[in-house]
Amino acid sequence: MSLSARNRLSGTVQRVETSGLMAEVVVELDGGQTVTAIITSGSADRLGLEAGSEVDAVVKATEVMIDAH
Repeated sequence: MSLSARNRLSGTVQRVETSGLMAEVVVELDGGQTVTAIITSGSADRLGLEAGSEVDAVVKATEVMIDAH
């Protein structure tokens, strides 16, 4: 599949927590940082996401929020 997003972060799924229609997916990146994504439960099932799955987190700039410390 070809995507226009250029920000791909490789990592390993640490956990998937499903609650109703949504799932929270925590991915540990190769450098040790984590990225958390909220996706539909259906998408998590279709992708077969579970702890230990090797994945790419794809980030589109229009979906990034910044919070000051």
